[in-house]
Amino acid sequence: MSIVTEINTSKTLKSHQSADVVIIGGGSGGIGAARAAKRRGASVVMIERGKVGGDCTFTGCVPSKALLEAAFKGNNFKNSMDIVHQAIDTIAATENAEKISAEGIQLVEGEAKLIDGHTVKVNSKTFRAKRAVILATGAAPLVPAIKGLNDISFLTSDNIFDLQKAPESLAIIGGGPIGVEMAEAFSYFGTKVTIIEGSNRILPREEVEASNVIYTSLSKKGVNFKFGSTVNHIENIPGGLVRITLENDSTLEAEKILLAVGRKPSVEGIGLQEANVKLKENGAVFVNKYMRTNLPKVYAVGDVAHPLQFTHVAYRTGYIAAINALSPIPFLKFNASHIPWVTYTTPEVAHVGVNEAQVVRSQAKVAYLPLSEVDRAIVTRKTDGFIKLIATSRFGIGHIGGGKLIGATIVSERAGEIIHEVVLAIKTKMYPARIAVMTHAYPSWSMGVQQAVSQFFGNFGGREAYAAGSNHNIGKLNE
Repeated sequence: MSIVTEINTSKTLKSHQSADVVIIGGGSGGIGAARAAKRRGASVVMIERGKVGGDCTFTGCVPSKALLEAAFKGNNFKNSMDIVHQAIDTIAATENAEKISAEGIQLVEGEAKLIDGHTVKVNSKTFRAKRAVILATGAAPLVPAIKGLNDISFLTSDNIFDLQKAPESLAIIGGGPIGVEMAEAFSYFGTKVTIIEGSNRILPREEVEASNVIYTSLSKKGVNFKFGSTVNHIENIPGGLVRITLENDSTLEAEKILLAVGRKPSVEGIGLQEANVKLKENGAVFVNKYMRTNLPKVYAVGDVAHPLQFTHVAYRTGYIAAINALSPIPFLKFNASHIPWVTYTTPEVAHVGVNEAQVVRSQAKVAYLPLSEVDRAIVTRKTDGFIKLIATSRFGIGHIGGGKLIGATIVSERAGEIIHEVVLAIKTKMYPARIAVMTHAYPSWSMGVQQAVSQFFGNFGGREAYAAGSNHNIGKLNE
C-alpha cells in the first residue's frame, strides 16, 4: 500500500482536505493542468500512483526517440540503452516530486478514486475540489485478445526498454508509429524484424505516399512485412522461440513479440462508473470542446479522453481544462485541426490537419513537391520524401491569396521541425501567399515549404512530374 506523502511540509494531512483543483494523474496532462491552475493562484492537489512525468517520460516518447537516435548513430544495444536511461533520468529530474512541490503543488502518492463530482479519495484521505476535479490518468498499451497470448512473455512499450540484449528476431504486431519506430531502431542492432499489419500498408492514418516512403526505407534496412494479416494464435516452441500463426494459416517464428496495436484509456479502478462519468464506446472519457465531462465540475484531459494520444495534446488539454475550470464561464476550446504529430523514422513523417483522402477535390487544391526538387535534400543526398499541402477556398474570395491551408504532410529529414511553419499558418488562418513571399534561408529544409506553397500561384515544378508518375489520380493543380 502506498503511503500518503506531502512534500516540503511538516503538517499531517487532515482526513478531509479541500483544494481548488484536484488532479488525478501526474503525467503530461496532469502537470499541464496543475501548472496552469497554480499560475492563476489556485490551490492544487495532484494524486499520482507512480512516478511524476507519466508514460511519455519513462516508457514513451523520451526513451523511444533516444533509442532511435542512439541506434542510428551506430551505438551497440547496451550503449544505446544506457543513453536511453540517461535521457529518462535527465528529463524526469525536471518534473519530479521535488520540482512539483517547489512550484507549490501538493503531491499525494497513492491510488485515487472519484467518489462523486467533486470528491476524491486516496488511501484513507478524502479531498474535496472546490472548483474542479481533473482526470489525467493517461492510457496503457492495448493487449488484443489473441489465443495463446497470455501463455507467453510479450513486449509492449511499457517493458521493451528493460531488455538486457537485442533479440535475434522480433515480430511486431501493428504497423503504426510505435511499430515502425521500433522496427527501425532494432534493425540497426541486427535484429531480424517482421511487422504484422492488418491493413494493406504501414502508417494507415498517413497519406499513402508517406506509407510508401517509409515502407521502402524500412525494407532497405531489412525489415519484413506481413500485410492484410491478423494473428490467430501464438505459442511457445522449443529453442526459446514463439510461433505466430496468422489467419491464413501461414506462420512465422521470432524470439520476441512486441505488441504495438494502440493504447487504451486508463479508466479502470478510479470510480468513474460509480460517479456516473460518461464514457465513449472505446472506453475513453466523454468530454466536450472545453474538456468538461458530463459532470459540471469534472474535466478529463490527455490520453484518457482524447483520440490524439500525444504528449503535447495532453499538456495542452490539461492547460485548457484548468483555465476553464477556474473561469466563470468556460471559454478555451481544443482544436485538433492545428495539432501536429510526427513519426520519427528515417525520414520523419510529420502531419497536421486533413489528408488528401478527406477533402473534396472540387473544393480543395493540393500542392505536391518531391524532395528531389529541394536543394537542401539534393546536397545532403536525402531526397526520399515529399511535401504535400492542402488548401481550401475562402468564403467569398475562393483561392485568392492561396486560399486557406487545412492540411499538410511532410516526409523528410527534420520533418518534425519543418511542419511548424504550416501549423502556424493553419492556426492563424494565414494566407499561403505570406509563406510564398517570405524569404527563407538557402539552402534550408524549410525552403521546401515555400516552394510547395508557390505551386498555388503557378507552375513551379513538382506537380506535373508527380501526377504523371503516380497512379494516384489527383489531377492538375489549376484545373
